Amino acid sequence: MSTNNLVQKIWSFCDTLRDDGLGYNDYLEQLTYLLFLKMADENQSKYNLPDICQWKGLKSASGGELQDKYERVLKTLADSGGMLEKIFSGAQNKIHDSVKLKRLINLIDDEDWTSTEADIKGEIYESLLQKNAENSGAGQYFTPRPVIRAMVECIQPKTDETIADPSCGTGGFFLGALEYLEKLPKLSEKQRNHIKFKMFHGWEIEKATARLCLMNLYLHGIGDLEETPDIHITDSLKTKPNQVDIVLANPPFGKSSSDIPTTDEEQAKKERYFLRNDFWVTTSNKQLSFLQHIVAMLNEKGRAAIVLPDNVLFEGGAGEVIRKELLKATNAHTILRLPTGIFYAQGVKSNVLFFEKNNGPEKIGTKEVWFYDYRTNVHHTPKKNPLTFEHLGDFIDCYKIGNLNKRKETWSESNPEGRWRKYTYNDILTRDKTNMDIFWLRDSSLIDLDNLPDPDIIANDIIENLRAGLESFENAVNMLKD
Repeated sequence: MSTNNLVQKIWSFCDTLRDDGLGYNDYLEQLTYLLFLKMADENQSKYNLPDICQWKGLKSASGGELQDKYERVLKTLADSGGMLEKIFSGAQNKIHDSVKLKRLINLIDDEDWTSTEADIKGEIYESLLQKNAENSGAGQYFTPRPVIRAMVECIQPKTDETIADPSCGTGGFFLGALEYLEKLPKLSEKQRNHIKFKMFHGWEIEKATARLCLMNLYLHGIGDLEETPDIHITDSLKTKPNQVDIVLANPPFGKSSSDIPTTDEEQAKKERYFLRNDFWVTTSNKQLSFLQHIVAMLNEKGRAAIVLPDNVLFEGGAGEVIRKELLKATNAHTILRLPTGIFYAQGVKSNVLFFEKNNGPEKIGTKEVWFYDYRTNVHHTPKKNPLTFEHLGDFIDCYKIGNLNKRKETWSESNPEGRWRKYTYNDILTRDKTNMDIFWLRDSSLIDLDNLPDPDIIANDIIENLRAGLESFENAVNMLKD
């Protein structure tokens, strides 16, 4: 059965369970448990689970016996230590209709999972995760895979480096890096072991999401039952990080309602504040806090590619301070302006910021910032016109991977429609509040009234602009409160 057909077959059963109040996230979580048990049955020499956890026992049971047995299995695995404990910690049976639980077990049993190549298993699971993002409302945090691939291609991770994501979700950036590395020729056993056990370091605040991440990594060959991937279930902002070579991330959008990092020791004594004296400034804005955190995570030659909303580029107060410090502490050399309509949540206006730690004697690490505007006059939707990697091909060509000094602008006074343009450090510093929210292309929909976009695109643009305006207003109000 093809990957798409199998995903559709398994996912369609979710609609049946929703009648019993089971949400998309809960369904995916139960799938994770049962899928793992089925794989363990197919390869018993590798997994060697306790007798009570054998798949055949679940398959042969029915009714109340099945419910009791499944719950005992989950509790046993949660107390097993290692990878099993991380995946099954706090696990509960949420399918209370024994007939439907039996049907789902039979559905999974029909497929031979361990005979399938690791990348195919991983692809199936990734597709299920994407389905969940589309349907559950979590899509605002689900970074489009073409964006991840473009970020990884530009960063060019090496086989002996460490890669971190302080808000790793289900592990999309790790898998993007893994896909890139596996295409490299003739990897040695040492390199493969480093990739498998030592390369990836993640933090995820939601236990259920971290569980999905571990399973996702495992299905792609990262870690084993003895040595689990370095995934921490915690708020990464609360601890000073060990330094890494690369950070790839899409930090959560929004404002911290509690647990605010501060640079002030006295303030840290107050309720809901914790000390981060490696930050430049105190702010309750999550993205601004994560940006400071990521800079602190990088070693002296470290580099990062992170997805950030527009407000990080223009917000005053703490935002202005952070942008000025960022331009000094790093070479913030590239900003890719992403189009609206590529996330499953509407109203998300975002960018990819690429930078390298300033490890030289210069007081100012950034000499110039290159902007690629792939937003103006660009229209994508997740369903009708999804973003593909090919759409970002021109940006990657302009980026000049591994040879940034060879860059050439496509914008000029004679070609005002060029999407690739540089601004010097002084250009940006002289802008009001060190504003890096820069556009120069004309919006054709405002010029050519006879060639307007489809009404649904116009409507979505209006909604996105209204939401962005409201967010800016809320940020201004919150700044007054801080």
